[in-house]
Amino acid sequence: MFKALANPVRRRMLDALRPAELTTGDLCARFSELDRTTVLQHLRVLEGADLVIGRKVGRERRLSLAPMPIKRIFDRWIGDYAQAAVELLDDLGEG
Repeated sequence: MFKALANPVRRRMLDALRPAELTTGDLCARFSELDRTTVLQHLRVLEGADLVIGRKVGRERRLSLAPMPIKRIFDRWIGDYAQAAVELLDDLGEG
């Protein structure tokens, strides 16, 4: 999962999927600087890391963000560090 998140293009793709699901074509249009094959390769990495869910609807493939893996990372790693930072700032404010 961290390898999938390490790439800035893949993080931008996740940001694009955050508000609502998109079709593969929509995502390709948003990343017009990349060819379709490259977009699909990035999507495969994101799906392999369970960060994106793809489902077929008729002829379209709809993609949506899978938020639970990111939440688990936050809960396991980031949340504790964020709490420690808040406590440190609070301690500095009291001094």
